[in-house]
Amino acid sequence: MRKLLLLPLVFFFIGVLNAQKNKVTPIIQTENADSVLLSKTKYRLIGPWRGGRSGAVAGSYKNKNTFYFGGTGGGVWKTTDGASNWKNISDKYYGSSIGAVAVAPSDEMVVYVGEGENTMRGNVSEGLGGIWRSEDAGKSWKNIGLKDGRHIIRIVIHPRNPDVVWVAVMGHLFGPNEERGVYKTMDGGKTWKRTLFVNNQTGCSDLVMEPGNPNVLYAGTWRLIRTPHSMESGGEGSGLWKSIDGGETWMNISTKKGLPKGVWGIVGVAVAPSNTDKIYCLLENKDGGLYASSDGAETWTLQSSDNNIRQRAWYYTKVYVDPKNENRVYCPNVNFMRSNDGGKTFQSINTPHGDHHDLWIDPEDGNRMIVADDGGAQVSFDGGNNWSTYLNQPTAQVYRVSTDNAFPYRILSGQQDNSAFRIKSRTYGSSIAASDMEVTAGAESGYVVADPENPDITYGGNYMGMLQRLDHRTGESRAINVWPVDNMGAGAEAAKYRFQWNYPIFFSPNNSKKLYAAGNHLFVTENEGKTWQMISPDLTTNDKKKQASSGGPITQDNTSVEYYCTIFTATESWLEKDLLWTGSDDGLIHVSKDGGKNWENVTPKDCPKAMMWNCVEVDPFKKGAAYFVGTRYKSDDFTPYIYKTEDYGKTWKLIVNGINRLHFARAIRADRKRAGLLYAGTEYGMYISYDDGNSWKSFQLNLPVVPITDLTIKNNDLIVGTQGRSIYILDDLTTVQQKSSSIINKSLHVFDATPAYRMPGGGRRGGGSAGGTPIANAGMNPPNGVVFNYYLKEITDSSKLSIELMDKNKKIIKTFSTSSKDNKIEIGKGMNQFEWDMNYPVAEKVDGLILWNGFVGGPKAAPGNYSAKFKSGKDSMEIPFIILPDPNYKTSQAEYEEQFNHLITIRDKSSEIMKAIKNIREVRQQMNDFSERVGKEDLPKEVKEQIDTVNKQIKEIEEALHQTKAKSGQDVLNFPIKLDDKLSSIYNAAAAGQSGLSRQSKDAYAELVVQIDEQLNKLKRIMSEDVAKLNKLIHEKTLPVIGVKKEVKE
Repeated sequence: MRKLLLLPLVFFFIGVLNAQKNKVTPIIQTENADSVLLSKTKYRLIGPWRGGRSGAVAGSYKNKNTFYFGGTGGGVWKTTDGASNWKNISDKYYGSSIGAVAVAPSDEMVVYVGEGENTMRGNVSEGLGGIWRSEDAGKSWKNIGLKDGRHIIRIVIHPRNPDVVWVAVMGHLFGPNEERGVYKTMDGGKTWKRTLFVNNQTGCSDLVMEPGNPNVLYAGTWRLIRTPHSMESGGEGSGLWKSIDGGETWMNISTKKGLPKGVWGIVGVAVAPSNTDKIYCLLENKDGGLYASSDGAETWTLQSSDNNIRQRAWYYTKVYVDPKNENRVYCPNVNFMRSNDGGKTFQSINTPHGDHHDLWIDPEDGNRMIVADDGGAQVSFDGGNNWSTYLNQPTAQVYRVSTDNAFPYRILSGQQDNSAFRIKSRTYGSSIAASDMEVTAGAESGYVVADPENPDITYGGNYMGMLQRLDHRTGESRAINVWPVDNMGAGAEAAKYRFQWNYPIFFSPNNSKKLYAAGNHLFVTENEGKTWQMISPDLTTNDKKKQASSGGPITQDNTSVEYYCTIFTATESWLEKDLLWTGSDDGLIHVSKDGGKNWENVTPKDCPKAMMWNCVEVDPFKKGAAYFVGTRYKSDDFTPYIYKTEDYGKTWKLIVNGINRLHFARAIRADRKRAGLLYAGTEYGMYISYDDGNSWKSFQLNLPVVPITDLTIKNNDLIVGTQGRSIYILDDLTTVQQKSSSIINKSLHVFDATPAYRMPGGGRRGGGSAGGTPIANAGMNPPNGVVFNYYLKEITDSSKLSIELMDKNKKIIKTFSTSSKDNKIEIGKGMNQFEWDMNYPVAEKVDGLILWNGFVGGPKAAPGNYSAKFKSGKDSMEIPFIILPDPNYKTSQAEYEEQFNHLITIRDKSSEIMKAIKNIREVRQQMNDFSERVGKEDLPKEVKEQIDTVNKQIKEIEEALHQTKAKSGQDVLNFPIKLDDKLSSIYNAAAAGQSGLSRQSKDAYAELVVQIDEQLNKLKRIMSEDVAKLNKLIHEKTLPVIGVKKEVKE
């Protein structure tokens, strides 16, 4: 703009370790590189926010909206708003499986937690941390021992002394151990004394205190063991016990009059607070049920043998009594069962979820309670008539994860105790909400996969070989079981084909029509399950002794969880067509090189027997190479087992160096871009290897301690399935793949930028956590833009950085810098992250304008090739990047570019209008100021007349360009909008959608721009002629001239 103005006017870390001067070992250098270069790498929780199983709950005695629950894999959670929102309070201290939570009645700041869930089902998780104590209501924690107890299922605290505590310890589930029974501490957990021990296979199933009297306690003991092929509940050691000396000594009262004879199993016990002579005992026995005593446990009467409170005894068998009414008894089971007549009859109370495991009732208010079930925890303030939701707890337990080929891709899985689901990995909105998840094929336990060519066709498995095909578009559901005979309730020996309830289902990577399902044989279909072909012999040991009915001497329990001698993992190589691998749950690995015509047993010769092969992964870079992950935790062996072969199974190598000796592994995935880069999921966290498994190190980052059940890689994202904390995604593995120790010695390093999709919605730029500020009870989206990760070695107060974003012609789009006012970036020593939201600079604005259609923004960049130049001091680095079109839209590149060019044109025209308005107001203000300074009496007539002339003309132009009468948002309903607002409306219409530019948008602009230019040209003439004439008159009178300042670009 040429100079018209002569008057002066006002214009509008993560730290990195220094390279050491002294020589350091490569190990230290690598650790430094990891801590620095991966400091911005974070797992992103996507959900679902649909509660998983909980077996431990407690409440505050004084703060009526405060409650706690322990997840069976998800750690400890607390609410202070009556269960509207839950916050995890164990992260950073411990996590994983929780069996008991208790608040000290005499000091609510003291909270105790026991690890190891009390629901001893097939997917049980054991705790390695024992007991934890907090003295600030869960803000911080201290470990206080009993680490080999594995399952701490009940904690009882002295009513007047928070340091006196009794705990019920079940011990190892999969084998004998000594640390089990009842333990007592008198000093807050500094020391423990075992006061009740039956034998090394019997633990304590329940423990209660006579309310108000810490001298009297009751305990149930339970002999229980799980093996790889069975669950045995009941036997020698199970019984009911009483102590009258504060738990120092115990009396076995199982033979008291009225109690059943024969083999006992699990035992639950409760004392009525309103009448402490009234004792209830729920026990597993052939004559089991709910027994009651009215004389302090001396004599007993069977109150109910209702199977609704006895079924699946090992999974439930708990009893609770109302604090004010000795005849109101709760026996949570599949349904939430309540009796109002002392346990003689029971009614089912509606709750949000089924399968109930624990109950806490406020001792002062029987209507205030919290229940733990297979959907998490829910609170009631009216005795169970109404409950809080479980859709605010990200504690889902998933078995396997897979992805579809939709955009954005979805993750499919089965959630334990709920349903199978598919959930979007990201959305066009601000979060991943409940509406972004839907029920899909299958059920709680099985694999779920999507048709590679049609993501709306899904296949899911479940117990007893159930296999469902679901068409999400039409809603059609088909049962396409390999063998559609249901053997529910019977052992594996009754099945024609043995399918574990978590049996493998997968598509061929070489033939999208070929779907596999694995029982004890491998089956394949190429017609969506209308017919199946058996392509293998029995690939297991087929040990008939391990295929019998499961449950133990009292209650049988067969859902195919314990079905044994089955194929538990299988895959087809994407490198070699017809190369098939299988691993069985009884220790065998087989390979076929001809699509299943011939099979070879290639089980590692030196691996322990009865290995459950849980995961197989093909090496993406080497033919004949594969990784197998095995577990033996069901044999009480928590050692990690990961094997690799490079010769089709002829030889194997154990590759577990660096993994904690008790962190047994479940899953492994090989990076698709960097050879030798491996990711492993274990029962207690993530590990990573950069040398093909020769050495491993923790890869936990921000991930909570939780069992990792499965991993998969999609579009260079690592998807992590957990047993208790739902699903996480590690977005964009580029930084992980390109990590190198040499980088930390560079002054500036920029990692490759992953191609970004041009998706609808806004974005953010600069630092911060992925997806911005988390939205409550919803999954987090990744950044909606191009993300740049870069490293700065040294930072001082004077350090500067600039980032120039350029189009394919190297024309600068936008510059961000540490010194910029409008496009400022913050930098830190070490790793930094910057996000460009793909938007070009917005149109110029005038403060205070009321616009119905808003100011004109900056267009989103069209798909194509771009580059970014980073400058820091003398160092600079330029990297290319790509913006990809959203695959959901069929817009051509030409259409994208046409739309972009049109929007840029409108934006620039809007800026012209805004500048014109600014100039008008500036000139007017100068003329007013001039008149005021000179004074009416001394202002020459001809100057005043010229000022009036200019004022009148620019007012007409301003009023044509903008509705000057609009002073509030809806004034435009009374005073019609003008050219600037109309132009905004055209911009908004042209910018909406992803399908190109409409003809009418172009035509409307062509018509409107004529009117706009007419006014702008008038203004130019006024400035060049009329204002110049005014200045000439002023000059002649030796007064300061009028005009607009020259524009200076930053």
